[in-house]
Amino acid sequence: MRISLTPRAALVALIALPVIVLWPHWWVLLILVTLWALVILADALRATDPRRLRVRREAPTQVRLGSTVGGRLLLTNPTSRGASLAVRDAWNPTAGLAEQRARIEVPAQERRAIAQSFTPTRRGEHSSRALLVSSLGPLGLARRTTEVDAPGRLLALHPFGARRHLPSRVQRLREIEGLAAIHQRGQGTEFDSLRDFVDGDDVRSIDWRATARRRSVVVRTWRPERDRHVLIVVDTSRTSAGRLGDSTRLDTAFDAALLLTALAGQAGDRVDLICVDRIPHLSVIGSTRTKVLHDMVTATAAIEPALVETDWELAAATIAQRARRGALVVLLTPVEAPVVHTGLLPIAARLAKDHPLVVASVADPALEQLAAGRGDTEAVYQAAAAEQARSEKAGVAHALERVGAHVVDAPPERAPQALADAYLALKAAGRL
Repeated sequence: MRISLTPRAALVALIALPVIVLWPHWWVLLILVTLWALVILADALRATDPRRLRVRREAPTQVRLGSTVGGRLLLTNPTSRGASLAVRDAWNPTAGLAEQRARIEVPAQERRAIAQSFTPTRRGEHSSRALLVSSLGPLGLARRTTEVDAPGRLLALHPFGARRHLPSRVQRLREIEGLAAIHQRGQGTEFDSLRDFVDGDDVRSIDWRATARRRSVVVRTWRPERDRHVLIVVDTSRTSAGRLGDSTRLDTAFDAALLLTALAGQAGDRVDLICVDRIPHLSVIGSTRTKVLHDMVTATAAIEPALVETDWELAAATIAQRARRGALVVLLTPVEAPVVHTGLLPIAARLAKDHPLVVASVADPALEQLAAGRGDTEAVYQAAAAEQARSEKAGVAHALERVGAHVVDAPPERAPQALADAYLALKAAGRL
């Protein structure tokens, strides 16, 4: 605990200036300074000891980024003297605490609450670095300050803005399942049910054993295979830190991963997620269909880009360990020449031999704008550079498709929907 002066103490000291001017003697100055110090000391001693106060924090542990959530600081004064308190709750700025400082009066043997409002501006974990409680004396000349042990933690979750596209994709999924139920058995389908034969049914669908038991012709129907495994691999290397519009490439990748997870859960598939570069990250493995979306939102909230290159050999070993043969592997990584030079292309060729492989990339919308510029000489040179970058990117995408990968490349506002549509296309084609 420490004792400090308030601005009011300086104003009180100014009152003595006329006396010093009228009687400019050293002993007069000494008396005035002594009196001033005694008054301040008495005021500090009359202040309630802040170490005897009880402080409890009531705050949510999670909030979706962009939303506002409320909390409270409860201060209990068990002493026989009222307390005039100044409280400073030092959260990091991106936590979005509306007011870090508050003044409150807590009568003796009573409790008061300080309302708080949080609107985080950054995804991830936020914390209170210190909670300082200052008790003011009756005259307001001095205060006694102590740091209270009341840690605060708030996790800002991904906003999942692509959620609004889920109903339309689920409807399309139901249409695919309904259409597949009347078609012949094929790759990516499983037995659905038996029904009576009608004109137009393929005779190869007749179930002769069931027909013999029921003494009427019965056919088998099929549906897209369920309970398939989908492994989402998110590249969290330095390239994911690039800003595309109002968000980073990694935020858009997580948005696409969450939309695919929700859609695959509706299709009855199991979804796992791993983040790869050279640094171990949290993974979501083995969650149930009802919990996987929540687990994924919570796990990815605190993941930030690592300023390293991706070790694709390590990523391939992790994928081989987590995914059985035939599982859908989705790589969320930039489709760009520098990334391919790090070893993505041979790894994609190996993965495509054992798995349906989708490589999803978030395109930079600035390339489209630069490529359209023709205003002056500088704009023309920028347009030429943008066209060259787009040409190299198209070559990389073509190389990935030749080794068996399905490439999805879309700007941030359309990337989640494009990945979901690619998943539905695989379902409709019977490849998943």
